[in-house]
Amino acid sequence: MRNIVKVGVGCMILKDGKVLLGKRKGSHGAGEYAWTGGHLEFGERIKECVEREVKEETGMKVKALKFLCMSNIIKYDKHYIDIQILTKHLSGKPEVLEPDRIEGWNWYPIKKLPKPMFEMSKRAVIAYKTGKYYFSK
Repeated sequence: MRNIVKVGVGCMILKDGKVLLGKRKGSHGAGEYAWTGGHLEFGERIKECVEREVKEETGMKVKALKFLCMSNIIKYDKHYIDIQILTKHLSGKPEVLEPDRIEGWNWYPIKKLPKPMFEMSKRAVIAYKTGKYYFSK
């Protein structure tokens, strides 16, 4: 593990009771299901990061709606401060724009999600269902 703490931002896209998930590949969490997200860039607002990451990864347009949760995560031999944001789908169909990182995008009912789930996405689902907004471990 490197002695660097990074800031990650996840984007839970909710549409008609379903969320958009893809199976990760080529990096930490490979084989786990996650939604769009990435690193917060220097000088970037969280809202901008959410909208940029979704566009880069799926081609879709979304609107950042509200804060879901924050976690201090040490997993996958990495240390992240992770921020999860609930987003609203505005337009477009999900495309695989980063085929080296994701196998494909599909909409899954929030009550019946595939497994295994990427740790950051798993915590956001708990936050969505319970209102818990901070996870320290």
